[in-house]
Amino acid sequence: MRIVYMGTGDIGIPSLKYLAAKSGHDIVCVVSQPDKPSGRGLQVQPTPIKEAANALGLPVFQPAKIKTQDAVDALLEFSADVFVVCAYGQILPKAILDMPQLACLNIHASLLPRYRGAAPIQAAIKNGDAKTGITIMWMDEGLDTGDILMQSTCDIAADETAETLHDRLADMAPSALAEALVLISGGAAPKTAQNHAEAVCVPRLKKEDGLVDWSQTAGAVSCHIRSMTPWPGAYTWIRMGESPPKRLKFFSPVILQGARGEAGRILEAGGDSLCVACADGALLFREVQMEGKKRMLASDFLRGFKGDISGCITEVPKLGA
Repeated sequence: MRIVYMGTGDIGIPSLKYLAAKSGHDIVCVVSQPDKPSGRGLQVQPTPIKEAANALGLPVFQPAKIKTQDAVDALLEFSADVFVVCAYGQILPKAILDMPQLACLNIHASLLPRYRGAAPIQAAIKNGDAKTGITIMWMDEGLDTGDILMQSTCDIAADETAETLHDRLADMAPSALAEALVLISGGAAPKTAQNHAEAVCVPRLKKEDGLVDWSQTAGAVSCHIRSMTPWPGAYTWIRMGESPPKRLKFFSPVILQGARGEAGRILEAGGDSLCVACADGALLFREVQMEGKKRMLASDFLRGFKGDISGCITEVPKLGA
C-alpha cells in the first residue's frame, strides 16, 4: 500500500516505525505540523514525528494549514491508497478525506465514542475508568465522529499516570493498525457507527487544569494528580512565610483512608513524606516540585523549606491581598 502518514506527537512514533519496517507498505510522505519554538531558550524544534521520519529517511511535508489549496494539491500528487492519521493536530477537509483510494484512518487513544478530542488519555485516568484502548476509525469531517473499524482494549492500572498510559497505548497501536490494514486490503473492513448519544468530548488541557481540588475524595484527587502527570502537572498553592504563594506540584499519590483533617491541610510534614487531607482521607506524597525547582524527594523539600508549612491554598491567590 502507498501510505501518507500524518502525525505530530510522539504517540504516533511506534505506528510510523511499524509501517516503515513492514514489507508491502510504502510510506510516500509523512505530514507533520510546522517546527515550533520550545524550551526556555525558545529554540525552534522539529516535531517528534518529523524527527522519527528523518531518522527513517522518509520525506516530510509540513504545511502551516492543511486546508489550503496548495497543501491539498501537494498531497494529491502522492496517489496514496491509505492515509493514516495519529495525533496530527489539524482537522482534515473533505478534499483530503476523499483523496486516498481505500481509506483515511485515524488512530485514537480511547474507546470511542468515549473521550473524543485532544486529551483522551488524561480523561480516562481522571474519571477513574477501569479500561481504555485504541480505536481505529474511518475519518469523516467531524472531530473523532467517524465509523469504527476496530478497537483494542487494555486495563488502566491503579497507579497509572498519563505518561505511562500514553506509552502503553502508543505501543498497542501498531498491532491494531496492522489488523485494520489487513481487513482493508481484503475488502472486509467493518464500519460500525458510533452512538453519538454516548459521546464524551474532552478539550485540550491548559496549565490551569492542574490545580488540585482537595475537597474531593482521596480517590478522585489521586486520579486527578495521576492524570496531570507529566503535563500540566498537578499543583496547589503554598505560602512560604511572607513571600508570595508559589505552586507546589505533587507526584505518585498514595491513599491513606484512615487519616482525617480539614481538606487541603498538610497533616504531616516530616520524615520522608507530605500528607495532605482530602474529603474522606488523605494522600501521602514522597515526591514534590516547588515552582522554579527540580522534582525532588519530599524529605529534601522539607529540609530546605523556610517558613510556615501549616496548610495548602486551594484557590488561585491574589498576590496583592
